Amino acid sequence: MPVRSMAVAKGRIAAFGIPPSAQSRLRLDAHDRVILPGLVDCHTHAVFAGDRLDEYLARLAGADYAGQNRAGGGILSTVAATRRAPFAELLDCSLKHVAPLVAEGVTTLEIKSGYGLDRDSEIKILKVAAAMGPILKTRIVPTFMGAHTVPAQTERVPYLAWVADEMLPDVVASGLARSVDIFVDSIAFTLADLDRLFKRASALSCRLHAHTDQLGHTGATQQAAHWGACSCDHLEYAHPEDVEALAQSGTVAVLLPIASSFLGHAPPPPIEALRQAGVPIAIASDLNPGTAPVASLLWAAATSIRLWGLTPSEALIGITRHAAHALDPDADFGTLAVGQSADFGIWDIPRPESLLYAPASHRPAMSFFRGERR
Repeated sequence: MPVRSMAVAKGRIAAFGIPPSAQSRLRLDAHDRVILPGLVDCHTHAVFAGDRLDEYLARLAGADYAGQNRAGGGILSTVAATRRAPFAELLDCSLKHVAPLVAEGVTTLEIKSGYGLDRDSEIKILKVAAAMGPILKTRIVPTFMGAHTVPAQTERVPYLAWVADEMLPDVVASGLARSVDIFVDSIAFTLADLDRLFKRASALSCRLHAHTDQLGHTGATQQAAHWGACSCDHLEYAHPEDVEALAQSGTVAVLLPIASSFLGHAPPPPIEALRQAGVPIAIASDLNPGTAPVASLLWAAATSIRLWGLTPSEALIGITRHAAHALDPDADFGTLAVGQSADFGIWDIPRPESLLYAPASHRPAMSFFRGERR
């Protein structure tokens, strides 16, 4: 039988099945609508300036994404625009980037840095991310990703050393982020770089994340899992041994179907192998200007079903409970359970799967964050 009532106290879920006679400060009748946990977008690069429309049009005409990055475009073009943007301008445009996500019921939003790649710009991005939370009434989980790519006119090894030994400790000490991410690929960083960064991050009690096996197989998924990473993200080129490592470590596989379909010509992640191994699967929007300029977590979830064969249940869990665990294994959000943060949406739909059947058609009738209506 479905639960007919839920009590909230001090911003948390206090009980279910409350008798009608129970006292309360406020009562809300959901009129038999569906109540779901607040959605969790566990992988975005939402703080940026500018766009990459010209590069997209060039790829439609046959240009290669990796080649664009090597030629100084790609991530570096967004770095240049983001560095130039003053704080207020960057905050304003970033709020606009994520407004559609919040409107469709996202109550927890991970935001990575990595479009600054110097001290002042990385701090600016993380401070913009922090400022967005109270404005949007949304939980912002900041992730330091100075290891996104190597800046122009900079050597990889000394730059990574600066990220690990100077920038990361400063970011942690200032309270701007307690999670770290790295992009391991032929156009970015190496396995040795991952080891160096994760060793330093682990010593600082940071949560570990990695972009792995997106453009080709590197072995980074297996290596990040051995470090106990909370998540490995992308995984289009992951091998069986990588899946086994994820299963053994409990690392969440974060799938990014919008980026994969936007770039094209990529194999699907090893969905069935992940499923058979019991690896928790999360889905995220990967909102960014270069490979996923689509601010819709519901669209990402629906795409995972049609593109890769996830079931509706897997997709819904992938944007709630598993997405929360990808950010923090001890997350107190992403589920409707006693003691959890009272983040939830009330939806005027016949059943939860409706969100995936028509992802552009639905928005929550009401959305709550920490027990307060947004």
